[in-house]
Amino acid sequence: MNKMSNEKSYASTSINWYPGHMLKTKKQIIDDLKLIDIVIEILDARIPISSKNPDMQKIIANKKRIVVLNKSDLAEDFETKKWIEYYKKNNIPAIIADSNLGKGIKEILSTIEKIMQQDIQKAAEKGRVKRNIRIMVLGIPNVGKSSLINRLCNKKSAVVGNRPGVTKQKQWVRISNNVELLDTPGVLWPKFEDEKVALNLSYTGSIKDEVLQTVEISFNLLTILYNKYKKNLLERYKITEDELENIKSEDKSEEVYNLLKIIGKKRGAVISGGEIDEEKTANILLNDFRSGKLGKITLEKVNEK
Repeated sequence: MNKMSNEKSYASTSINWYPGHMLKTKKQIIDDLKLIDIVIEILDARIPISSKNPDMQKIIANKKRIVVLNKSDLAEDFETKKWIEYYKKNNIPAIIADSNLGKGIKEILSTIEKIMQQDIQKAAEKGRVKRNIRIMVLGIPNVGKSSLINRLCNKKSAVVGNRPGVTKQKQWVRISNNVELLDTPGVLWPKFEDEKVALNLSYTGSIKDEVLQTVEISFNLLTILYNKYKKNLLERYKITEDELENIKSEDKSEEVYNLLKIIGKKRGAVISGGEIDEEKTANILLNDFRSGKLGKITLEKVNEK
């Protein structure tokens, strides 16, 4: 393992990747949208901007849409509420959700009915036979899409079957008497225009760790937490004010690196010779953030948009 140099800053890191199946999935979604009434877009409440797929925004522009801020249990409550208000001001229905606990599911279902009420009424006035509402759930990898769908379906729903002209891979699932859902894989996009977006996606685990330089990603995250959520770090890793004072430096990168070493030592990530296992420490920090052990943290806020 390459040891991190005190004099090297990890404020910038490059993430280059795009699995082939993502392109195939994108094309499939474009084709499927012809059958859909409402798109439910799931975003990570901690990073509502970065978890929004810009490719999908163009594709779903003309569709009725509901935004679901999932993983709300990991984000700051008052910041999530600010995002809800932001979407409402832009005439987009937005719902706070925690798919693991089922929070927000009833509101999603009632919002679907509300959005389609006018269309159903118009169809009835014209004497058209009532048909089921068809929805699609979109979300990037690791945003909680599968658990949200399971909650919507109550884990007991039956597959409706293939529609005419629909390939066998499409699975329609009935989630209520008059609502059917088409499942789709999570999809990212081929190029991150903003490095901050790429980093935010890596912090939350939307990009697989295998394609990342974990120590550098962790260093960047620790820099943010040190600047904005210092109290969370002190409480989680039992770091004293004296220990912080001892690592003070005019070189902020060196200061953060020394903080990483303190965390590694306190978590027993030590190798022969008393050196800190940087890789292990990096994984500890990332896992603690992703699991909420560092407390509720929102990395993207409305007033910073």
